[in-house]
Amino acid sequence: MQGNEQRRREAMKNLERELGRRDRAEKAKPLGVVVTTLAILVALVGGIWFLTTMGDDEDDLTASETETTSPELTPLAMARAEALPETVTCEYPASGGEAAKDVSTPPTDGIATTGTVTVTLKTNNGDVPMELDRSMSPCAVNAIEHLAKEGYYDDTVCHRMTEGLLNVLQCGDPSGSGAGGPGFTFTDEYPKDQTDTPTQVIYPAGSIAMANSGPDTNGSQFFLNYADSQLSPDYSALGSMTPEGLEVVKKISEAGVVGSGQQTAPAEEVRIESASVS
Repeated sequence: MQGNEQRRREAMKNLERELGRRDRAEKAKPLGVVVTTLAILVALVGGIWFLTTMGDDEDDLTASETETTSPELTPLAMARAEALPETVTCEYPASGGEAAKDVSTPPTDGIATTGTVTVTLKTNNGDVPMELDRSMSPCAVNAIEHLAKEGYYDDTVCHRMTEGLLNVLQCGDPSGSGAGGPGFTFTDEYPKDQTDTPTQVIYPAGSIAMANSGPDTNGSQFFLNYADSQLSPDYSALGSMTPEGLEVVKKISEAGVVGSGQQTAPAEEVRIESASVS
């Protein structure tokens, strides 16, 4: 019993270290995260079970002692615990790459942190109104609003869709490749700038967030959660779709995806014909 208990403790420590390593390394777009993480968890949890059950026949652990289910994840609060100042200054430095579509840099001074702005994506599948909340990620909302006003999102495809633990439709790259951006970047905001956020959260159905390729690499791409999605809290929350908009994206998801790995796309093309601001 004592030897098995020691092996179990050592295995659990290895699991915790590996999860910590995965969390630090998990700084890519919200795609492929689920598959890789699950593979690691299955292998490590299986090893723990083997170590805790091998050995003496009398070592008959109870169900509660062998339980390996992860704690229930917390849905991301779609509001800050403490309000920002009335205005903030945003920075949009050049990304070092060529813009996927010509566009100017957003304004930077006196950016409001209260109120909402509605950006409506008119798609070939129906309208998707997005209520963007300045109080959560004002610099991100400011950028999306600016890009929409300049026609950056017009006649572009939503190039990526996922399903499973991660349920998103990803849009915002005029090149359609998933690698394009506006030629500038900006820093991560809520919830990344909070100190008490868990390492994994649920981005709730209907929520919208910025996609990125690492810390402070936000550009123009965003993703729409048509169902709850499990993610690290590294993606700046923008707001939510209206109920009508969510229904449109849910209907799109029902057609499924094509491709595999990190290259899954909507089975039927989703094209943003225009994006309007009100």
